[in-house]
Amino acid sequence: MLEQKQGGWRGRWHAQNWIRSLERYAFPRVGNRPVSEVNTADVLEILSPIWHVKAETARAVRQRLRSVLEWAIAMDLRNDNPCDRVLPVLGPQNDIVTHRLALPQGRGHGDRDGAVVEIGATRRQAGVEFLVLTAARSAEVRLATWTEINTTDRVWTISAMRMKAKREHRVPLCGRALEVLAAARALGDGNRLVFPMRSGKAISASTLPKMLQQHRVAAVAHGFRSSFRDWAAEETDHPREVIEAALAHVVQNKVEAAYARSDLFERRRLLMDDWAAYVGRQRELGMSRPVTRVEFVQRSTDVAAPAGARGGGMLGQAFEKRRIRFSERAKHDSHRVLLF
Repeated sequence: MLEQKQGGWRGRWHAQNWIRSLERYAFPRVGNRPVSEVNTADVLEILSPIWHVKAETARAVRQRLRSVLEWAIAMDLRNDNPCDRVLPVLGPQNDIVTHRLALPQGRGHGDRDGAVVEIGATRRQAGVEFLVLTAARSAEVRLATWTEINTTDRVWTISAMRMKAKREHRVPLCGRALEVLAAARALGDGNRLVFPMRSGKAISASTLPKMLQQHRVAAVAHGFRSSFRDWAAEETDHPREVIEAALAHVVQNKVEAAYARSDLFERRRLLMDDWAAYVGRQRELGMSRPVTRVEFVQRSTDVAAPAGARGGGMLGQAFEKRRIRFSERAKHDSHRVLLF
């Protein structure tokens, strides 16, 4: 069954994650049983311990179990699917939606939230700045190849096979993005990847989050897309459809999607140029005044300071001590500092 499904999956990691979740949660109960003997009690035994504790994982396990049993039905190995009958017994999930950590936009005059990311002399680090400037997904940047880049037309074309929505996506490249690409090419050794590791292999999915942690950035790579979305909606007049197209989001309304034939490329180019200018202004602002890392954590709607940290006391003092100043570091490395 896995061999048949793998052809439509985006990568090897998907297959590994798929089977590992079943090995961990389902196989201890039904791993040695014929598929025809799996019943509702088995499914409940597998899902009940994690249904409310690990809600997202439980949903994934149920979906994968259901796929296996549907395959068995198609192969005439059984007649029903017990996964379809367990939801009334398991009950509704009350899991809380948590957003990925992003850097919220500053509000008011001179009131800017921020974080500093050093853009050093490696292509891996340059990839972070390129990711921010293009509002692309992590995998799209990590696996970017030189054949996708057209510096003459200032466009980065990502094939449908590499896109989440399975549709080709064109990304307009601003002037700063072209400078990052030129720097990456200067460091190149003929590698087909734009931002490879020192080993020559593609940057792993865990590398960018670790690098952001090392630079004390309270965000994940995907969170920069949220920062871009918030900025575009709150501080610009660009239409919503242009912003969504820049993020390569699929139009959910089928009727609207049927008429949305254009990718709004030239209008997106103006949007991305404005975004690059905004990032540049934030960088200059960061060079002119100290930046406090915890400021944006406290102001974030997603990550708030602990209740006891809002006042005095030991917890408040401990939270206050977490403030880290980057001003001196920014002065020394001003040509390598990017401020959001």
